Amino acid sequence: MKNRILASIATALIAITTMATAAEGPKMEPVPVVAHNEMQSSQQRGARNFVNYCLNCHSAQYMRYNRLTDLGLTESLISDNLMFGTDKIGSTMTVAMSKADAQSWFNAVPPDLTVEARVRGRAWLYNYLLAFYRDEKSVTGWNNFVFPNVAMPHVLWNLGGVQTVVETEAEDAERAEAMVLSTRGMSEVEHRSDGKYVVKTLAVSTPGTMTPVQYRGFVADLVNYMDYMAEPAKQERVNLGIMVLIYLGLMFAFAYALKRSYWKAVH
Repeated sequence: MKNRILASIATALIAITTMATAAEGPKMEPVPVVAHNEMQSSQQRGARNFVNYCLNCHSAQYMRYNRLTDLGLTESLISDNLMFGTDKIGSTMTVAMSKADAQSWFNAVPPDLTVEARVRGRAWLYNYLLAFYRDEKSVTGWNNFVFPNVAMPHVLWNLGGVQTVVETEAEDAERAEAMVLSTRGMSEVEHRSDGKYVVKTLAVSTPGTMTPVQYRGFVADLVNYMDYMAEPAKQERVNLGIMVLIYLGLMFAFAYALKRSYWKAVH
C-alpha cells in the first residue's frame, strides 16, 4: 500500500513537471560554443548573413555601418560588400520599406533587431531560427515551435530545408518526459484534453542547400553578430572587468601581507 502511494505521488510530480515544461515552451538546443579567437570571424560571417537575409525587412536603426570596423572589417570591405541601401559609411542600418507598406503587406511591422539579442537572449534567437516548420493552416504557410503562430515566414527555408512536425504518443507523463530528454533536437510534450501525452519533434522533409550542421553554423554566426550588435562594447566591458578583478586580487594580496606584518608585532 505504501509503495503504491509513493508511486502515485511520483507519477503526479512527473506529470506536474511535464506540464510545467510544456507551459514554458519546448526543450531547446544549446547554442554552439565558439572559441574566443574564432568569435570575430563568426561575427563577420554573421554580419554578412544579417545584411543579406534580415536587412530586407528588419532594420537595425541604432547600428551604424562604420561600427563594423570593430569586427576587423575595413571601410572598403564594408562599402563594397555590406552596404546596399546607402553610400555613407556612417549611416544606420535602415530599410527602404515604410511602416505603412509593411503593415499592408505583412499585417505587422517587422521589429527592429538592434537590441533583439538583449531582449530575447542568444538561446532563444538560435532556436527560433531553427524552429520553423510547414503549417498549411497558417497564413504564411509556416509556423514556429518557439514562437507559435508567428507572422514571419521562414525566409531561410532554401538553406535549412522544410521541416514538419512529427507526433509520437506516449503512454504516460513519465514516458513522455523520458522521450523529450532523449531527443537531441527541439521537442515538447502536449497534454491533450483526452488525457493523452503527445511528444512533438521536428524532422526535415525537404533538404535545403545546406546540411543540418552547416545550417546550424550559419544560424550561430547570425546570432553571434546580433549579440555583438545589441551591445558592441560588451567585449571591452568584459576585458575591463577582468583587469579590475586582477587589480583587486593583487591589492588583496598586498593588504593581507600588510595585515600579517602589523599583527605579527602584536602577537
